Amino acid sequence: MFGLMHAKASDLQVEVTDTNGQKLADAVVYLEGQKLNQSAGSGLIQISQKGKKFHPLVTVVQKGTNVNFPNKDSVRHHVYSFSPTKKFELKLYSGVPATPVLFDKPGTAVLGCNIHDTMLAYVHVVDSSYFEKTDTLGIANLQAVPDGDYQLKVWHYALKKENEIYTQTISLPESRKLMIKLDINPSLLVGQP
Repeated sequence: MFGLMHAKASDLQVEVTDTNGQKLADAVVYLEGQKLNQSAGSGLIQISQKGKKFHPLVTVVQKGTNVNFPNKDSVRHHVYSFSPTKKFELKLYSGVPATPVLFDKPGTAVLGCNIHDTMLAYVHVVDSSYFEKTDTLGIANLQAVPDGDYQLKVWHYALKKENEIYTQTISLPESRKLMIKLDINPSLLVGQP
């Protein structure tokens, strides 16, 4: 049809390692740019508690997403965050809280439990519809991204500079496979079950 243009899209693969080349799981990879949908998230995400741990350790959500915190332990938990991104408390409870928590501001919320000090998790909230978390091989795949210029952003909970976000300007389809090295504090890495 005359005048009808189809936007081209590309897949983007990002491999994230530390400065020694060790692959990093749980790095949050996302894109920001004018061509991206920045509407509010939808649906309901779950971060459960089992074995006195949060599962998963790192969760990435789009701004405007509700998160539920089901307690699958036989003991009660008191989940909280005092982070500027989202301050909330779910006082001692078992089962599933009646109301999910709305994450409506970009940034990182660090989660804890007032009863079990070793419990720790992270919710990284992004203002983008193109985001992914790296797998155990340090790979994140963003699919069908409209071709154009973007800011690639990468965050990891164990960065030496707390709350730092790695940023790089990229252009698609030229930059379809990238390797990113982050300066990590190894003592902050949490082993996964």
